[in-house]
Amino acid sequence: MFFQKDIETMPRKEIEALQLERLKHTVDYCMKNIPFYNKRLTEAGVTAEKIKSLSDIQYIPYTTKADIRDNYPFGLFGQPLKNIVRIHASSGTTGKPTVVGYTKKDLENWSDCMARLCAAAGADENTIVQISFGYGLFTGALGLHYGLEKLGATVIPCSSGNTEKQLMLMQDFGTNALVSTPSYAQYMGEMAKELGVIDKIHLKLGLFGSEGCTEEMRDQIEKTWGLFATDNYGMSELMGPGISGDCEYRLGMHINEDHFICEVINSETEEVLPRGEQGELVVTTITKEGIPMLRYRTKDITSIDYEPCKCGRTFARMAKIKGRTDDMLKIRGVNVFPSQIESVLMKFEEIAPHYQLVITRANFSDSLEIKVELSDNCTELLENYGRLEELRNKIHHDMKTVLGIETKISLVEHKSLERFQGKAKRILDLRNQ
Repeated sequence: MFFQKDIETMPRKEIEALQLERLKHTVDYCMKNIPFYNKRLTEAGVTAEKIKSLSDIQYIPYTTKADIRDNYPFGLFGQPLKNIVRIHASSGTTGKPTVVGYTKKDLENWSDCMARLCAAAGADENTIVQISFGYGLFTGALGLHYGLEKLGATVIPCSSGNTEKQLMLMQDFGTNALVSTPSYAQYMGEMAKELGVIDKIHLKLGLFGSEGCTEEMRDQIEKTWGLFATDNYGMSELMGPGISGDCEYRLGMHINEDHFICEVINSETEEVLPRGEQGELVVTTITKEGIPMLRYRTKDITSIDYEPCKCGRTFARMAKIKGRTDDMLKIRGVNVFPSQIESVLMKFEEIAPHYQLVITRANFSDSLEIKVELSDNCTELLENYGRLEELRNKIHHDMKTVLGIETKISLVEHKSLERFQGKAKRILDLRNQ
């Protein structure tokens, strides 16, 4: 299903011509309206007139999260507050939050982007969707909310938490689609089973985001709920959710290229990589008025496929995020992504999709302990030392094969690890303690 088929199926040459036109406009807009960008672009010798092709984007300096925080709260806004109709912000748990603003036009574009991605995933006017993201300064809930409403879906704005009530509403309202983090979707499924109501809930579609989700974790959620799970990608600094999302074939997340220009760079050299190679995603917004972003470094690791999809869409597709450069763990000189660990763990039926990574340091050497829950139907293993050791050894072997380092595998009782209603926090780094 398409929301704006004429745009979503544009020939590649037309997409790139539109991107070039909008890139020039955005550079000119930033020069005239945002002192920070005026200074950066002037120092780099970049003007709209000097941009002759899309490849000239490489001469524009990068923008980072630190730049947004250094200009807190409204220093990067491109419009006065009287034209800003909504403000969102990050949690600010590591300092000042990153603040973003939207004009009326920004909100229209945002809801269009989300409506496209929800339609591509399978939502329509017959969808009754429960949004179990937290509402508030977080962009995820309202982004999907307005996109789904524009599509004609029936929206139930539950927010996160109060899981038993959410499961009751799913039954009473006939909810057939769920918006949440992958970890919360899995937790809700576990509680539905415990309460004996899983067969009374008939979810068909999951629109998941806000945290990483491996294909193995996705398979677990689909197995628990019997639904079709999709990914969507975004971040507050760039708009919120709506940059890209899965279609029915899940061959990469379609990028809304009429609103965003995406590049992939080498994080260390900052050089743009050839098409198809894996590296750090860099995104330029080309329609935003409230707070445009020029070459924003996301720190997310992915690759981009520019071939048309068999669904008929011609927008480029980004691969599922492998991890973030700042989430990457360096253990005894080896780079480890949590997604690699999750992929190994989810292959074992005896394991529940809940784990914690504990990093410690002794005698100047780092150690990684992986705490893993047993599934609810394998708790008897805790009383059978031989079978427990056999499972632990299998996990250890597969983990060493994938990661290339020694890890400590700790098997713990079902439901002994913390559950999360928002983004899962799986890493406990004790190296500085």
